[in-house]
Amino acid sequence: MIETPATSILLTQSYAKISCEPSWKWAKREKPIPNFDLFYVWEGEGEVIVNDKVYSVQRGSCFLFRPGDHTSATHNPQRPLTITYIHFNIHPSEKPSRIPDQYRVLQDTKDFEMLLTRFVRVRLNDEFAADIEAQLIIKQLMIHLIRFDQAQPKELNSTSRHLNEVIQEAANFIIQNPAKWHKLEELAARAQLSPRYFSIKFKEIIGKPLQQFIIESRIERAEHLLYYAGMNVSEVAEALGYKDVYFFSRQYKKFRGKSPSKVR
Repeated sequence: MIETPATSILLTQSYAKISCEPSWKWAKREKPIPNFDLFYVWEGEGEVIVNDKVYSVQRGSCFLFRPGDHTSATHNPQRPLTITYIHFNIHPSEKPSRIPDQYRVLQDTKDFEMLLTRFVRVRLNDEFAADIEAQLIIKQLMIHLIRFDQAQPKELNSTSRHLNEVIQEAANFIIQNPAKWHKLEELAARAQLSPRYFSIKFKEIIGKPLQQFIIESRIERAEHLLYYAGMNVSEVAEALGYKDVYFFSRQYKKFRGKSPSKVR
């Protein structure tokens, strides 16, 4: 979709960010999806079924459903999903040669989530040139997904694939639980690997040392709470398990270059 002009993206009225009720269920429809549907998970855990293939989803899970797909979903009532969905079409005269893959789990979610938030806000508020900006945002989102997809290893043997999956699962567990003070030994045991081997492979697959990834995930969550949840610095520090708000502020400034009070 990179080569498709933004003006060829046809907007629909089907878009929202929603926090699903515990009893929520996305039942399979008789007719397939008639358009593209960008489906992103902010929080929670559940299962999404696409054309009879089951995906376990959590924070960062992102689908691009295509016209003709059959979809359904459920979630854990104890950890209900918060999702954004955006339906759109491509003008019939355009036949994009590059379309993002159907599914991935995003690790660095900040920029992607800011685009999703901006899209919904622009359309709901009907701001000046809202449709033009919304088309441009969808194109940015598609570029973001294609870049991510191209960076992933395409062919792995069964052993490498399993190792990649358990490391990615550990990374997702860290992202989902930013307030937990993760220990190397516990994460390695979760992956059924030795601590030393886990540490080496985590850096190799994720691209960052474990401790750096843990802190950055915690700081990223802190930034989200400061921006969007209306929490002050002390409340954010407490929510993320910091016993010393001054230590939290120093750590935040080290990774973001400014104090959390300025973000607030």
